[in-house]
Amino acid sequence: MERVDVFLGLGSNLGDRDLNLLRAMNLLDQAFGMHPERISRIVETPAWGFEGPDFLNLCVLYRPVRKGTPEEHATEILRQVKAIEKELGRTQEPLFDADGKRVYHNRLIDIDILLYGTENIQTEELTVPHPLIGQRDFVKKPLLEISKPAVREAFPEIFA
Repeated sequence: MERVDVFLGLGSNLGDRDLNLLRAMNLLDQAFGMHPERISRIVETPAWGFEGPDFLNLCVLYRPVRKGTPEEHATEILRQVKAIEKELGRTQEPLFDADGKRVYHNRLIDIDILLYGTENIQTEELTVPHPLIGQRDFVKKPLLEISKPAVREAFPEIFA
């Protein structure tokens, strides 16, 4: 029974942000059948890429049993994460401008798969490591706080 380190980033900038994060973590606990092994401190930062209320962000580490290939398991986790976002009231899908560039917006909850062990995963639905970690201190700093040396060694470009 092999376990895998799954690092998730959570953020909220609408409503009761603390409660949104707590509710998301409770639903993640249920989905994974466990509590997280590590939880970072909460970081408050301005909205990134658009004008809006400040975000509360944190990172969590879960260690579920690996099921199937890394691509299959990570994609299943993505489906669970999206279902949790929807359950918590996230209704807005990603928005794109006329050039096809993603437009960021306010969110009750946002949950991203940041890392799946030391795997590089590229599917139609998912890219891991999350491609914007290195550009986002509000993710990078909490992730550094809870990551393990083997993960930092596997992705030096993220943790530089």
